[in-house]
Amino acid sequence: MSIQDPKPRRPARRLALGAAVAALLAAPALASAEAAPAAPWKPQRPVTLVVPYVAGGGTDATARAVSRQLGAMWGQPVVVENLPGADGLIGTRRVMEARPDGYTLLLQVPGLLATRYTPSLKGVDPLARLEPVSAVSQSPAAVVVSARLPVKTFGELVRYCRTAPQCSLGTGENLARLSGQQLADEAGLPRLVIVNYRGTGAIVTDLVANNVNMALTSIASALPHHRAGTLRILATQGDRRAAALPDVPTTAEAGYPQFRSVTWYGLFAPKGTPPAITQGIVAALREAVKDADVRKAIANAGAEPVANTPAEFAEEVRRDSAHVAELVKHYPLD
Repeated sequence: MSIQDPKPRRPARRLALGAAVAALLAAPALASAEAAPAAPWKPQRPVTLVVPYVAGGGTDATARAVSRQLGAMWGQPVVVENLPGADGLIGTRRVMEARPDGYTLLLQVPGLLATRYTPSLKGVDPLARLEPVSAVSQSPAAVVVSARLPVKTFGELVRYCRTAPQCSLGTGENLARLSGQQLADEAGLPRLVIVNYRGTGAIVTDLVANNVNMALTSIASALPHHRAGTLRILATQGDRRAAALPDVPTTAEAGYPQFRSVTWYGLFAPKGTPPAITQGIVAALREAVKDADVRKAIANAGAEPVANTPAEFAEEVRRDSAHVAELVKHYPLD
């Protein structure tokens, strides 16, 4: 006869069933905890935003507006540090040599891409030691002339410079110089003289006096004088008309689509900055450019807000860098 005594087994079954139910009830909570995204990176001490140009320009104005808003959002000061010189390399090098921890950032423009081709800068390649984070804003370059010049359109300017004994174009950095050489070559202006300046401010002064006839410069630098009637912006060089200048045609509309030039104001970090940090900066930047004061400062610089991803900005930098390399093949810098 077998002995059947199920009583000792019942508590064990109840315990097993209870544990299974508890596990099932706990599973969604555990899954939810595992799926919850980590909070975006935020600085725990002041951040330095380096602007490698003099105070007062479009780059500086953009940096100061953005830094104020980021500082308010982060609860930490974001200090703008102007370090001009060597066509932007002095300030850029400060960030290239900084620790990749998110506390030292750079706001630069496409002129950065010509650095490696400038003999006097000994072939330094900043892009090899910088991490693209995001474009803050972008603005087409502008074709600007003295109001004393007898031209009202870009086409008239080309025709004038083809027949005048001499036409002069002022440039404040190497990328504008390359664009000027391209303009002289492709528009058939063999007598165009390119005059190099140390900064945009001096170009604008000489444009107003007609000591130099034209320039390819930022909208921000020329806009107040354009509105005052002492300079004329004949065309902008973007894919569409600039929001700040809806009545001014693009160079493509004027019949010269090859003269496209869009300036981005871009954030960079030292090479090796962890993705979690760059993504945290972009998340804050996206909110910062929604602020009314930031948008006003960007608009006053003749630009529009962007705030794209590190991958998108890196691809934009790569394309522009390839374009600069092609220009340098035809018009070597000396």
